[in-house]
Amino acid sequence: MSDSSSAPSSPSAPLSAHGVTPVRAGLVIGALGVVFGDIGTSPLYALRECIAHLPGEVSREAGILGALSLIFWALMFEVTFKYLTFVTRANNRGEGGVFALLALGHGDRRPAGKTLLAGIVLIGAALLYGDGVITPAISVLGAAEGLESFNPEFARHIPLVACVILGTLFFVQHKGTHVIGGVFGPMMLVWFASIGAIGAWHVAQTPQVLYALNPLHGLRLLTLSPLVSAALLGAVVLAITGAEALYADMGHFGRRNIARAWYFFGLPGLVLNYFGQGAWALSHPESTTSPFFALVPAGAPRLALTGLSIIAAIIASQAMISGVFSLTRQAIQLGYFPRLLVRHTNPDQRGQIYLPTVNWMVGLGSLLTVAIFRNSSDLAGAYGVAVTGTMVITTTSFFIVTRRSWRWPLAGSLALCTAFIVFDLAFFGSNLTKLAHGGWFPIAIAIGMVAVMHTWKLGKAEIFRRVYSQEVTEDELVDIARSEHIKRVRGGAVFMAGSNRGTPLVLLHHLKANKVLHQTVVLLTILTEEIPAVADEERLSVREIGEGIWRVTGRYGYMESPDVEALMERVRAQGVPIKTSGVIYYFNREMIITGGEAKMWRWQKALYAWMSRNARPARDYYRIEPSQIIEVGLPVVL
Repeated sequence: MSDSSSAPSSPSAPLSAHGVTPVRAGLVIGALGVVFGDIGTSPLYALRECIAHLPGEVSREAGILGALSLIFWALMFEVTFKYLTFVTRANNRGEGGVFALLALGHGDRRPAGKTLLAGIVLIGAALLYGDGVITPAISVLGAAEGLESFNPEFARHIPLVACVILGTLFFVQHKGTHVIGGVFGPMMLVWFASIGAIGAWHVAQTPQVLYALNPLHGLRLLTLSPLVSAALLGAVVLAITGAEALYADMGHFGRRNIARAWYFFGLPGLVLNYFGQGAWALSHPESTTSPFFALVPAGAPRLALTGLSIIAAIIASQAMISGVFSLTRQAIQLGYFPRLLVRHTNPDQRGQIYLPTVNWMVGLGSLLTVAIFRNSSDLAGAYGVAVTGTMVITTTSFFIVTRRSWRWPLAGSLALCTAFIVFDLAFFGSNLTKLAHGGWFPIAIAIGMVAVMHTWKLGKAEIFRRVYSQEVTEDELVDIARSEHIKRVRGGAVFMAGSNRGTPLVLLHHLKANKVLHQTVVLLTILTEEIPAVADEERLSVREIGEGIWRVTGRYGYMESPDVEALMERVRAQGVPIKTSGVIYYFNREMIITGGEAKMWRWQKALYAWMSRNARPARDYYRIEPSQIIEVGLPVVL
């Protein structure tokens, strides 16, 4: 399939000799700073945890070569083969993530199939929120622990140092990924080049470490016993924890730019560093020092590496934060989350956004995580559950997409996805052993997020059913407008409608209370399509009903934010006699009353009522001047 995910290059940007524009080069470097920060800092702790879980019955050399082999082939299979080669092709017009898979998989018209896919994706999205809270904490803690190599007394101050770093990172998020990526991208370029060069030097000193390229070394370790396999795979997964963020962040930089960043910078730097750590561990069999920081001599070189690691850890956190922003915006537009403020931080890349509420919620969660676990080794037990669970969900959803959207033959889809799921389930199963040692934490976050998203979707569906179950038809509305009991007044009014059929309830309430109707009436419906962005020529449809009443439908993608005032300018240009500067917009304001007969649990009704009261006001969400809005209370008993 064609790759529509790559960001378009500027027409005026000069081409280099190789056809790469400065814009594209900037996006590749920016992708290093935003997309690969998470997986790029895995060397801080991944091999260390693998060595810590090596069984005593194997030799030091066999154990290290086996652990390195497992890490290398995990990177090649999960990141390169699964995600970059296949999963990222399942993009919804350039946007990735589990909600993109949901939209693509809705080619199936069967309600049961749609419900099953929606449930699967909901769980995957919730797990990604758990990952988004834990990733900043473990990355910054792992880097700050390098300070212990100078003075063991620093150990008790590391949680405080990590909290200060994380607080600063979340504070600057309003600058946007364009600015952050521009700063972080070059730093990650330095990071990958530095850790790759340091690793290559040690590999040259101990070249027998290259035997780890043979997958048999890893397989021998896994065949020792189920407990050994579980412990090792639970540690190996730490090396691939950024793969899902790579997919979720795809809309920020484009698939091709992310692939270039991986093949030219990320993969070589990681592999060389892991093998360099293995080489050092082989030549220092009695040492218990972290192999990553031991790659450079003590003193100024190690201090410099620690400082660079802290910077890289800050950048690592950005990968998940940006992914959570994208995920939340998609959830809002698809009706799984209450309206929140979405700020666009880069006019040239609509995928780059900032959500203040989500930023501070994730930030507080990360600080709480540091306070609970206090070091990266304890937190490693909590880290893999959310990541591997999301990988299983992605593979399952990808299989549905290949069958229902791409129409692949069953044999081809089954063969490919079976290979994916075998690896995913092996990693996921190994991490279930961590439930008592911190694995409960991301599961608890995921359960909370599933409750929020499912409750909001269920509540909105229930309200829609109740409000529009006995609707007034367009013909009946025209008859009402002709009635001698209704007085027509000058000017225009826009009545916001949740459905592009029938009559909005706010209009009926207005007629009942005031017995007047403006000369020009627009029934405006804003629909969210299951694509990232709607083409300009498909944005608007206008139809005259009669008696000065018009039906207008505006369509937006789930990665776009509606702009009603701009839309109404286009409505006027199409011949509707309305002055946009003086028009009044009428909205329903839901007033949720619990205690009704809705098929929801009591706690769901209370949660929905609370979320509805605290959702972003419609006037802000639709970009309408507050002075032009009238809200009419709509009591709804759930």
